[in-house]
Amino acid sequence: MADAEALSVGELGRIIDALRREFHEGMAGINARLDRLVSSDVHTLQMAHAEQCIASLDRDLQKECEARSTLERQFESYRLAEAERREKERQTRLYQAVVPLLVGLVAAAVAVWGVVVK
Repeated sequence: MADAEALSVGELGRIIDALRREFHEGMAGINARLDRLVSSDVHTLQMAHAEQCIASLDRDLQKECEARSTLERQFESYRLAEAERREKERQTRLYQAVVPLLVGLVAAAVAVWGVVVK
């Protein structure tokens, strides 16, 4: 199961394509034998069912790919919002430290100037 989680979407697609080709090749060999043993109606129904199963797996894979893409976009949005929040917080802390210091310096300068002017 850990190997399946480590595979990328492209690798999963290639594996599914390879399995599909292998399945069709195997079914072609079986078809040759089935033509002699099973009626074509039963064979057609079986093939239709197999194709439906494969189509269902394809749809499920597509849904998972879309869900993963959505999750990645949401995570990127969260990451950007968090970085923006941290930057605003950093600026706020900086202003809280610098503004009182500047006010103190201006007050000291005014006091010194007031003493010098008298």
